[in-house]
Amino acid sequence: MIYEVFMPALSSTMTEGKIVSWNKSEGERVEKGETIVVVESDKADMDVESFYEGYVGVIIVQAGETAPVGATVALIAETEAEIEEAKQRGTDAVSPAPEPTPQPVAVVGSVPAESAAASTQGSSVSTTNGNTGATNGATNGRLIVSPRARKLATELKVDLKTLKGSGPNGRIVAEDVEAAANKPSAKPSASVPAPATTKVLVPPPAAIPQFQAAPAPSHSSETATVEKVALTTLQAAVVRSMMASLQVPTYRVGYTITTNGLDALYKQVKSKGVTMTALLAKAVAVTLVKHPLLNASYAENAIQYRSRINVAVAVAMDDGGLITPVLQDADQTDLYQLSRNWKNLVERARLKQLQPEEYSSGSFTLSNLGMFGVDRFDAILPPNQGGILAVGASRPQVVADSDGAMRVRSQMQVNLTADHRIIYGAHAAAFLKDLAALIETNPQSLTL
Repeated sequence: MIYEVFMPALSSTMTEGKIVSWNKSEGERVEKGETIVVVESDKADMDVESFYEGYVGVIIVQAGETAPVGATVALIAETEAEIEEAKQRGTDAVSPAPEPTPQPVAVVGSVPAESAAASTQGSSVSTTNGNTGATNGATNGRLIVSPRARKLATELKVDLKTLKGSGPNGRIVAEDVEAAANKPSAKPSASVPAPATTKVLVPPPAAIPQFQAAPAPSHSSETATVEKVALTTLQAAVVRSMMASLQVPTYRVGYTITTNGLDALYKQVKSKGVTMTALLAKAVAVTLVKHPLLNASYAENAIQYRSRINVAVAVAMDDGGLITPVLQDADQTDLYQLSRNWKNLVERARLKQLQPEEYSSGSFTLSNLGMFGVDRFDAILPPNQGGILAVGASRPQVVADSDGAMRVRSQMQVNLTADHRIIYGAHAAAFLKDLAALIETNPQSLTL
């Protein structure tokens, strides 16, 4: 029996995956439950285990290539005798790209139009009959092309029929297309035939005046080049999420918070491994307890309240993209454990080792750019959440107290982006007022 290995859906937002590496080679034995392939989802690299035991018959999607969720990426043969059958089925699974119908072209001054059309039609028939053979990546008249190579050939305008595949069974891979695109090629000149029923009288050519070429400019200039770099899987996932967020009616509310008490607390607990991110996440979580609507999300004509307060915190990845590790049950976790959890999440996020529930279970998001010196900014609402808080840097400001005295106080600007379908302006303002009161008057309670 032949078993199919599919591209798994490793998260709710994943539409395609990239093969990072195969742990097994073709013909190698694999046991049920054994890791067979590593797949890059939209947020992390995940080990994919085999549901079957047998032998890897054929690998259809190679390492470095992408495939949509649910696509067959490999075939497993139950016995060694069925390996060849699996390879044949893998070859048949790759469908050839549609080829345009050739049009007859008459070349003036060379051959009659009728002869040119007959020659073109003959060439088309010979190609359809599969005379190209295995040397150009075809088997039984069918091109064996990887999905990545087919997409690359379309972008680079490379004719797949002219290529010789270097992959298994003559399979054309991305490297074959790139090599062909880099080869210099001469463009044949083509002229348009005159209508057969029209006679054109051409006067004798007149003398063509000769002009002296203008001198080249003294300075040299280089032709500007534009480099096009494909998005990573993570960056593409961010694009999809942001486009989905644009369909949500949102608004923004700003608030100025005095941070002298919070800054003093941070100096006390910094040596114990507590970060400002953990302090802010804890303050947000404690405030959300009083405002469950801010922790909710919109469902179809309903409000979906959550029983847990999971604060997601935006983190920029070194190789591009954005990920939001989640501090689960942040309101119930003590500050020091919360800081240890955050450190562990960030380390594993950089290594793409987070599990789906560790980056997709957030109920409210915190985005802090204060460490970069940013005064204020607006954040885009993540999908399936009601709010996101953008936090700027804390800076000394000259402010007037209630008694009219001028004093210097540290202040930071926060901007809340909220889903207006369920959270109204008064709700957002009340949340920010309570958050400011906690940070300004009772920050020590965050350590309890």
